[in-house]
Amino acid sequence: MNLPIAVVDAFTDKPFSGNPAGVCLLEKTLSAEQMQAIAMEMNLSETAFVERTAEHGVFSLRWFTPTLEIDLCGHATLASSFWMLQSGWAHEGETIRFQTRSGELRVKSEGGWLIMDFPLIPTFTDTHPRFSLELFGNPIVHAAQLRKNWIFELESEKAVRELIPDFGEIAENSEEGFIVTAKGDGQYDIVSRFFGPNVGVPEDPVTGFAHCALMDYWNQKTGKTQLKAYQASKRGGELFLEKHDDRVMIKGKAVRVLVGTLEIN
Repeated sequence: MNLPIAVVDAFTDKPFSGNPAGVCLLEKTLSAEQMQAIAMEMNLSETAFVERTAEHGVFSLRWFTPTLEIDLCGHATLASSFWMLQSGWAHEGETIRFQTRSGELRVKSEGGWLIMDFPLIPTFTDTHPRFSLELFGNPIVHAAQLRKNWIFELESEKAVRELIPDFGEIAENSEEGFIVTAKGDGQYDIVSRFFGPNVGVPEDPVTGFAHCALMDYWNQKTGKTQLKAYQASKRGGELFLEKHDDRVMIKGKAVRVLVGTLEIN
């Protein structure tokens, strides 16, 4: 069986920046084992699998890292929506509805942008048992927990950008990973990085789900409901966030970089 696949860079309008995701639009159902094998072969932070459902305009969406299936992935959802529009699976201006492990997610295209309707992830102030005062030599301003991850606020954008992570320490002291963040110096409201060695992603280029939590974290601190965010990985990526009650609108762009065919026996 030949399976078409695309690689799409998300949260950018320039190739070779943002966060790359593999996207498979499935005409035939694959097993979870086949999806995991494809994700391992692609060796991207996430590969997404989209399949039509019995309900018109509603699609099943699953995300796999090279090592496991995950509950929520922003950039691969953005990439999937972009490639569906490019491939005729969806049309400009309509709302794409996805059935996922995290409930129904909606994405709408508008003026060249993709706007994702995601759940706000609650964050709770806490003190990490191992990293209470410093994170790899950087003073911690504040710390919070979310689901299987931790947020550490550092003193400056410079501290976030220059942080040298110890992935072994992160793996030993988190279930999934660490988000580090700080107020932006001017161009952006906030900056961040995400390290997820326990999900097979040492440093993710741009992380949609992390910003569902960062929106809650910074809203609690500042009261702001709109944020211009930058994830300061080597590739980097821009996100525009807007809080609506218990939802986050995440706005971004994407660009195709590769289209090919996988051979599956």
